[in-house]
Amino acid sequence: MSEQANNGGCDPELFREVFGRFATGVAVITSAGPTGAGGMTANAICSLSLDPLLALVCFENRARTLPIVREAGRFGVNVLTSHQEGLAGVFASKLPEAEKLEGVEHRIEHGVPIIEGSLAWAACRLTELIAGGDHTIAIGEVVGMGLGSGDPLLWYTGRYHTWIGDEANPGLER
Repeated sequence: MSEQANNGGCDPELFREVFGRFATGVAVITSAGPTGAGGMTANAICSLSLDPLLALVCFENRARTLPIVREAGRFGVNVLTSHQEGLAGVFASKLPEAEKLEGVEHRIEHGVPIIEGSLAWAACRLTELIAGGDHTIAIGEVVGMGLGSGDPLLWYTGRYHTWIGDEANPGLER
């Protein structure tokens, strides 16, 4: 039996749970501008267009990385591997932005920090910011990208998971 909101409206907690049933990858969004660098963990990202190549990232309006992206006019999307769950925690933490990249192996590509060992990465030039309730939607034109190797770190039902098995025997592991 499915659970429903009975109050004539929608319950924000149920909303969160409903969309938490959609498994996503985990990425770290990075940027660097005149006042410094920073980054945040995100799962609200997607490819938007093939012509031109556009990527979309959603930032909580209070995200401390958002002003850096606004100022720099660019951002990096670093898709994490299953072995990078610790990095997801660092970039989701309340550490000062300047400290998040300390001790994290990275290089600068197209003006943005790219985390070494990422499953995939894209460097984007910010083209548009759109208000979306308590979030800001950033659209960026992809100006560089690359692939790494490994299995993805996944986010599902409010927790990190690891892909196990192979194409013939897929599955999730907590």
